[in-house]
Amino acid sequence: MTVPRPAAVLFDRDGTLIVDVPYNADPHRVRPMPGARRALARLRGAGVPVGVVTNQSGVARGLIGARELHAVNARVEEILGPFDVWAVCPHGEHDGCGCRKPAPGLVLRAAAVLGVNVRDCVVIGDIGRDVEAARAAGARGILVPTPVTLPEEVAAAPEVAADLPGAVERALRPPPDTSTDPGEPT
Repeated sequence: MTVPRPAAVLFDRDGTLIVDVPYNADPHRVRPMPGARRALARLRGAGVPVGVVTNQSGVARGLIGARELHAVNARVEEILGPFDVWAVCPHGEHDGCGCRKPAPGLVLRAAAVLGVNVRDCVVIGDIGRDVEAARAAGARGILVPTPVTLPEEVAAAPEVAADLPGAVERALRPPPDTSTDPGEPT
C-alpha cells in the first residue's frame, strides 16, 4: 500500500530553513539551518512541491527594503535550490492583515498558487505562529523547536520533530490519528 504524499510542504524561512538573522537585508548573511539541504532534496526527490511562507515585518518597519528582501530570498534559493512558491507578508504586527502568521493567509495563498488543496499541505516551522497558521488554514503543522521556541508552543504543537530532516520524514507519513481518545487502544 502506498502512502499518499503531501500536496506540498511549506516552510517558514527564518529559524527553519535559514539561520534567523533579525531583519536581514544582507544576502551574504544567509546560512542554511542544519539538515535543510537534505530535507529539501528528500522532498524534491519524492516529487513534492516546496514553498516558503514567511512574515517579514522589517519591510513595514522600514528596516529592510523590497529590493533587499528579494536579494535575501534569491540567496536562499541559490543555497537551497528553487522553491515552487514564495508567500511573503511584509506587514507589521498591528497592520491587521490576513496574511501575517498566525493568520492563515500565507498558507492559503501558497496552496492556491500551487493549485493544491490546503488540507493536503504540511507547514513546517520553528515557532507556534507557524503551526497556528497551518491549523487556521486547515493544513497540517509540524514544529521544529529551536532555542527561541517557547515551551508552551512545543506543548501545544500537534506534531514536533527534533530537526528539519525528521520533520520532512514525518510530513511524508500520514498524520497521527488524533480522532481517538488517548486512553483507548487503537
